[in-house]
Amino acid sequence: MLQIPLLIGGIGMQEVLLIGLVVLLFFGGRKIPELMKGLGKGVRSFKDGMNGKMDETDSQSPK
Repeated sequence: MLQIPLLIGGIGMQEVLLIGLVVLLFFGGRKIPELMKGLGKGVRSFKDGMNGKMDETDSQSPK
């Protein structure tokens, strides 16, 4: 059977399904969208912070 590694370490489809099932059982179906929304906001905030930091360093460099 062909397993495609999804992440570093060679996690296959069976492992991904098992992790998804455990998350579903642990948090329940209603909490998962809220968790993903919070995760998305966190990633967006991180990216905005990194872009802001890059802009600050660009404006401080001598021309």
